[in-house]
Amino acid sequence: MPHDPYKALYIHIPFCVKRCGYCDFCTSAVAKDSPVMDEYVEDLVMQIRRKSKEGELGAIETVYIGGGTPSHLGLSRLSSLLYALSLSMHLTPEVECTMEANPESLTERMVRDIWAMGVNRLSIGVQSFDDEVLAILGRAHSARDAVAAVQMAKERFENVSVDLMAGIPGQTAESFVASVRTAIDLGVKHVSVYPLAIEPGTPFDKAILKGWMEEPDEDVEADMMEMAGRILEEAGFHRYEVANYALPGFESRHNSSYWSGVPYLGLGRSATTMTQNAQRRMRVCDGQVTDDLNPAQMRAEDLMLAMRMARGVTEAQVEEAARLLPAAPSAFAQLEELGLVVCEEGRFKPTERGWLCGNELYGRILDLAP
Repeated sequence: MPHDPYKALYIHIPFCVKRCGYCDFCTSAVAKDSPVMDEYVEDLVMQIRRKSKEGELGAIETVYIGGGTPSHLGLSRLSSLLYALSLSMHLTPEVECTMEANPESLTERMVRDIWAMGVNRLSIGVQSFDDEVLAILGRAHSARDAVAAVQMAKERFENVSVDLMAGIPGQTAESFVASVRTAIDLGVKHVSVYPLAIEPGTPFDKAILKGWMEEPDEDVEADMMEMAGRILEEAGFHRYEVANYALPGFESRHNSSYWSGVPYLGLGRSATTMTQNAQRRMRVCDGQVTDDLNPAQMRAEDLMLAMRMARGVTEAQVEEAARLLPAAPSAFAQLEELGLVVCEEGRFKPTERGWLCGNELYGRILDLAP
């Protein structure tokens, strides 16, 4: 269908050195010399060139190379991928280009070379700076490796992010707080904090069903998320999205694009593309349509996605949405009564309770669409 230009590009790398016990992403453990990765990168390069010829990359403002573990590809394959990108689109410093990396596969030379080829933001999958917790998760790196990776990244990258996980069975509040403080002390500019989610069919799910592992405690997870918020905000970070904190000016534009109704192109196995025009929004993954929304459903989804962001939506946006969703103003008034949102300076913003009870908040907004 004729569609608005894609503004964001996501490239999925479905390979890791090993699969973690909690992971349900589209990724598999492969040896670093596996020809499977060569073939996959060659195919990605062809897709990038094809989309460029079709004129689909001309308006891209953010690129995100995620996984899996992109750094597990090794420098030669990454160079091929980044070279193809640089020839196929305007990979200028104004384009935010993020790459995910894990400590066990990041090297000094990789840091230097990917920076030289246009990557300007590095997101490192740390999860914890505690060796005992890393062992529970089944991570392939140690706490020392994680510290070294962040220090290496900062040799070239001003914009370094780390992921941390809360609510891991066996993880104490002291351990979690120490990891948050370590990230701050290392000088990262962005921290993503996620509660551990047990996904069906994962090794963690099976271990819980067999009684070998305790199920994560939602109250403990909520307490840890609140601790992280307090510590990070004291250090000058602000929470701009439900799971993301940044120093001013270092918010992830790519993360934000997903919650702003921006059309995005996904390349690679299991990558989702969101295509839209004024009348229709479609998401397609591996050739299958996963969403097909009409204008009213689009407007409800835009309101819902915006409530994942700290800035929320303006009262004017809610009134405008009422043209297609007549119940929107009363629904937001009710959300305010329930303590899920607060209205400040003409904006409806999610409260801490709203974020913790996200399913209720988001569900009530989506239900506005007939």
